[in-house]
Amino acid sequence: MNEQIKLSPVDKFYNWLEEDKLRLEEEAKLPKKKRRGRKPTKKQYFTYITDQAIVAYNNEEDYMKRNKVYSEHIHYAFDKLAENIIHTFKFYYFDVPYQDVKCEVVAFLNEKIHKYQLDKGKAFSYFSIIAKNYLIIANNANYAKMKARTDLTVIDDSRDLGGELVYSDYQESLRDFTDQFVEYYSTNLSNIFTNKRDIIVADTLLELFRIRENIENFNKKALYILIRERTGLKTQNITKVVNIMKKHYSDMFLRYSQKGFIGTHKS
Repeated sequence: MNEQIKLSPVDKFYNWLEEDKLRLEEEAKLPKKKRRGRKPTKKQYFTYITDQAIVAYNNEEDYMKRNKVYSEHIHYAFDKLAENIIHTFKFYYFDVPYQDVKCEVVAFLNEKIHKYQLDKGKAFSYFSIIAKNYLIIANNANYAKMKARTDLTVIDDSRDLGGELVYSDYQESLRDFTDQFVEYYSTNLSNIFTNKRDIIVADTLLELFRIRENIENFNKKALYILIRERTGLKTQNITKVVNIMKKHYSDMFLRYSQKGFIGTHKS
């Protein structure tokens, strides 16, 4: 009894570990129960033993014993955790080798190890959050520095500057054409459509064209929902007008590309 009281936290941990090992050996002799679900494909590196080892480490005063339990039961878990977090979340914006980054994370986990208590939950979850937060901050900071250091005169060989300029000109032309298209259609709306319901749909579409810069989600489904909400009409009524306007848009853009302006509309 007196000998048990004198045991240090790390000594108690190793005694518990020995007892746990015997328990597992006894359980292995029993008939195996069928377990549901898939068998784990990877051996766990961060277990309940790691949790207990960290608690023992934190409560131990003897440096040699702390070093022993850390090197035998904690270091590998921290090292593997850092490795997995880096690759899983692709924290690759560092100007130092990967191994150095991993060592930095492990060192940071060591700085925070004293804060862990069993009532905080599983050590794996606790230290995963710490590692991830550290890497987010460091990764973002390094990414910002890398961008700032990039010489604007250095051109990436993979870039097609000619293509980029052509695309930029095309986008500018498309904006100018769309403005002309909206103006023309607004003026001639009652001539193009005679049905009041169709005019309402077309006018709603033109309004969406006008405010297009402020619309974040320009996918087809979202726009149809938006038009239905504004007009109160069914999808088939909207589709008919959309198809007519789409044909006019294509025909007019072809003429615009040749002349630089829309010109007279032909149905």
